[in-house]
Amino acid sequence: MSKKNINIIVLTLAVVIAISIFVSWLRYDPVQDFSASVPGLDNRPKAGSEAVDDVTIGEKFKSYIEHSSNLTGKWTQFRGADFDNISKAKIKLVDKIGSEPKILWKQDLGEGHAAPVVYNGKVYLLDYDEVKKADALRCFSLESGEEIWKRSYKVHVKRNHGMSRTIPAINDKYIVSMGPRCHVMCANPETGDFLWGLDLVKEYQSEVPFWYTGQCPLIDNDVAIIAPGGKALLIGVDCATGKVLWETPNPDGWKMSHSSVMPMVLDGKKMWVYAAVGGICGVSAEGDDLGQILWKTKDFSPSVVAPSPLIYDDGKLFMTAGYGAGGALFQVKKTGETYQVETLQKYKPKDGMASEQQTPLLYKGRMFTILPKDAGAMRNQFVCSDPNDCTKILWTSGKTDRFGLGPYLVADGKFFILKDNGELTIAKATTKKFELLDKVKLIDGHDAWGPMVITDGRLLMRDSKHMLCIDLRAN
Repeated sequence: MSKKNINIIVLTLAVVIAISIFVSWLRYDPVQDFSASVPGLDNRPKAGSEAVDDVTIGEKFKSYIEHSSNLTGKWTQFRGADFDNISKAKIKLVDKIGSEPKILWKQDLGEGHAAPVVYNGKVYLLDYDEVKKADALRCFSLESGEEIWKRSYKVHVKRNHGMSRTIPAINDKYIVSMGPRCHVMCANPETGDFLWGLDLVKEYQSEVPFWYTGQCPLIDNDVAIIAPGGKALLIGVDCATGKVLWETPNPDGWKMSHSSVMPMVLDGKKMWVYAAVGGICGVSAEGDDLGQILWKTKDFSPSVVAPSPLIYDDGKLFMTAGYGAGGALFQVKKTGETYQVETLQKYKPKDGMASEQQTPLLYKGRMFTILPKDAGAMRNQFVCSDPNDCTKILWTSGKTDRFGLGPYLVADGKFFILKDNGELTIAKATTKKFELLDKVKLIDGHDAWGPMVITDGRLLMRDSKHMLCIDLRAN
């Protein structure tokens, strides 16, 4: 055999080996053998293992400064007033933050992932005071970051990769919070005056979720909507008096999840949708059957549920959870006087839209989310999908722009996406492709998982121990 032929054979073999290695690298999933895990798993307390404390909800109050503001922006609950994580404010925001971000103020917090609400120039956050071992509803100035008042109560919470995880609900008369161990508190948002408290463990035998409460309360027509699990699946509480107005039976013994209750309107009928540990249900929000279960399904019931139901306008709803659960698309219909729910799609995380912690968002007829770490080659990428075919990924942020468990929202036609390490990405909010505008590290922290808020041209974000306010106004 000639030297030339030998060289050709050697070169051919080298090319074949190189191609084989490249294909293997593309197909390799580095997390395929990882065991399912949840933030805090290494130190989580057993369900029901903590003693029921004798807690006096709202017992302590401290006032710091007088405050007034001309700001009128509002972010009233988890995912905003319309439950969609989209800011409707007509304020022009920057496309690029640049090397010198306008950080207006920074506040130290107890370890956690709880996020704020905003109302007329005031920022409200349900924090945990690690020194005094107390849940603390704190009120700050949006403009200066100064603390205005604090309403707290002593309760023992073990460090579990963060303590606080919930977001209050607020209107002009009431603010309702839920602490890590299921203590619900209602106060006057202007003065901080205590109105009432409710211990869900004592009153409803609620089981505190493994990683403490992640459920965010909501207020509807001055009624607080809470999902205890235990003795009642959902309850409605009069914000003025603390009186329980209605209770939803829980014959299946479903338990409280980390998910929050979402509103849905179908054929003119308003209902509450809740993804409990055990299944998903729709509960009547009005009329003679107020508080009664209208429909339910057990076809998607993982043991850990953090995202909330994503509600469409046509009776569809999307549900996802992390740690191998994947996603599911449902259709709710009314036939005669009864409701039925049909499973349209159900799949594992590598096969379609899924999320570990954050609830996906709908924008301009498309669905957006960050895929979980067990989603194969597209893991941790920000992706776009057809919401009616959740297995169809239309585009991704690509291998160079991956994210963790952090939040994302839409404001001024832009996506704002926060990475675990405090790096903020701004991208054009388009359905065509991922169009990066800027990314900048805003805080040298970790576990920046708490939902963000944009109001009055200011971005509120946090990592595990700090909250920042950044001026995003273009002018």
